[in-house]
Order: sequence, then structure tokens, then C-alpha cells
Amino acid sequence: MRKPRKKIEQQNAAYLLIAPSYIIYAVFILIPVIWTIVMSFTDYNLSEAHFVGVKNYIQLVKDPIFIKSIGNTLFFCLLAIVPGMVLGLILALFLNQKLKGKGFFRTLFYLPNIFSMVAVSMAWLYLYDTTAGILNKFLKDIGMQAVPWISSTSMAMISVAIMSVWNTTGYNMILFLSGLQGIPDYLYEASSIDGANGWKKFWHITLPMLRPTTFFVFVMACINSFQVFGQVLIVTNGGPMNSTTTIAHQIYKNGFEYYKMGYASAQAVILMAIIFIITLINLRYGRGDENDIG
Repeated sequence: MRKPRKKIEQQNAAYLLIAPSYIIYAVFILIPVIWTIVMSFTDYNLSEAHFVGVKNYIQLVKDPIFIKSIGNTLFFCLLAIVPGMVLGLILALFLNQKLKGKGFFRTLFYLPNIFSMVAVSMAWLYLYDTTAGILNKFLKDIGMQAVPWISSTSMAMISVAIMSVWNTTGYNMILFLSGLQGIPDYLYEASSIDGANGWKKFWHITLPMLRPTTFFVFVMACINSFQVFGQVLIVTNGGPMNSTTTIAHQIYKNGFEYYKMGYASAQAVILMAIIFIITLINLRYGRGDENDIG
């Protein structure tokens, strides 16, 4: 049975409208991803490429610096994700109250997220300076010793994480605010009638109702943390002694400093696989509803 002419025209119009999105997706995402996977099986060095099979992946397993970069990335995630989420939730709870000027404070706390990472990194690089940095000057003024924020192998990654938490907390706050404003007021009103105090409301209503938002924030934070690059490149350049080099930083160095594009592509595929797994976890477990209320 043939479709009516009008319905065919409507379908063609719909395809025409969504075509630009698919073209952009194919050109800037799908094709580069496929090309990266293909290049990961070659020794491409910007001038020529030869098929080498899984040699690059075998080399990754034996590369101590890349293995270290995975550990550093995981350590950065541990340092940056939970503090950023907790601070974002605290700010969201505070600014979700009926307060004067809360719009101003929401904007103020979100501002760090819109700044260029280059500008943010340069500012924090000055703050962390061992001799002339503001932080160490303050410590000296109160009688404490200067801290080697970015020149110590034990402090460098912590310093990068502190800067990242400062940069992303406002973004987390906005996401939590949207989740808080979606919680029906009648739930709190009913709990008040039952005699619940503020802590019980938070524990048995707010947290369960925020589960989808919390999981989304967590997954986005994981994805962004695994891709950490700008602040590492500018503030520490992976040092000292590779203590802050990350997966993304290694991809950059191998691809654009050593021109080992095939090897860098293999590293990028590993990073892409990790992010893909995190996304699948989000799709599987990142759902929740009012039935979650305890």
C-alpha cells in the first residue's frame, strides 16, 4: 500500500531538517572516531603510515609512562570528583532557599566555569608560585613554611585537583539546583505534618529524589576528569617526574610532540573505551523516580 503523497512530503521535510545535525555529527565526531581507530593500527607519523596490527596496543601495556598516566588520571578523579560534587550540592542547597540576592550568588559561583581554562590555569599558576605566589606569601605571613604546590611530586596533582574543583563546583551547583527545584513541595509539606525535621527531610526526601541528578553529575564529572588536559599542560606539563601526566596529556605529547600519531591514536581509543563504559553505566543505572523515597 502506497503512502499518501502528503505524508511522504512531511517525511522528506523532516529528514531535510535533521540532515544538518547528522552531517555535523558525521563530519566532526563519527568520521574522526573511525579514523582514530583505523590509525591506531598503524605507525602513522604525519608523513606515512604502515599497518602494524596490534603493535601499538601491546606497546601501551609495556609503556610505564602510559600506565602511570592511567594511575594519575584515576588519582585525579578521586581528588576532584567527590569534593566538587559535595561542594556543588552544599551551594545548591544554600542557594535554593528564599534568600535576598541569591541570583547574584548563583552567578558568582558559576562564573569560574565559563572562564577559559587557559586563563584559569595561568591565574592559578601565579597563585601556586613557590616564591612570589599569593598562597605562599599568605602562609609566610602567618608564620608557616612555603608549600611546593607544583614542584613536589606529592603535591602537584593535589594542586591541579584543587584548581579543578574550584573551576567545576559552580557547574555542579547549577545541575543540583535544577534537580532540587524539580522536587515537589508537597513531599516536604507531608513530611512536616509527620513531624520530620530538616535532617530527615534531606536524608529521606532530598537525597533519594536527587538520585538521577547526582548520578548524572557523577558521570559527567568522571568523563571530564578522565579528559583532564588543559590545566595539566599549562600548570605542570605533566611534571614533576611525570607525577601529573594524564591519559589526555600523553595523547597530546605522543601525537603533537613526538609525532607518533598511530601510538597516540591507540591511547585515544583506550580513553574513548573508558568514557564509553562510563556512559553505558549512566544509561543503565542513572534512572530514578519518586518510588526511591525512603
